[in-house]
Amino acid sequence: MSKSKISKALRALVAKRAKWRCEYCISQERFAPQPFTCDHFDPESNGGKTILENLVNACQGCNGGKADRIGIIDPVTKAFSPFFNPRKQVWDEHFGWSEDFTQVIGRTAEGRVTVIGLKLNRPNLLELRAFLHRVGEHPPAD
Repeated sequence: MSKSKISKALRALVAKRAKWRCEYCISQERFAPQPFTCDHFDPESNGGKTILENLVNACQGCNGGKADRIGIIDPVTKAFSPFFNPRKQVWDEHFGWSEDFTQVIGRTAEGRVTVIGLKLNRPNLLELRAFLHRVGEHPPAD
């Protein structure tokens, strides 16, 4: 599998467009222990292009969870569903927050499979979200 080089300028555009957040779990890059990455939503191994319209700002956990997959089986419908696509879909239409703002809740098939497949509610994220919520930094303001 060949990996295309993504220029610094293109990476900067992707991060700025995402408001320096992971476009899947909404983690803020400034609180992340590892740098975020430019992820190909449609994987290169699947013919995805290295263009702005196919690149997503992602934390290491979400990027690793997605890998080169495009979706998984939805536990509710028992049918294959693609992952949430931040380039074509609106986060708030597919996800919401638990009452304490620590867990991402999938509202649609795409939302549910993204929560499960990318592990949007990893234990370390739940702890970080709880802390950031207490200090007024989560969920991030637009």
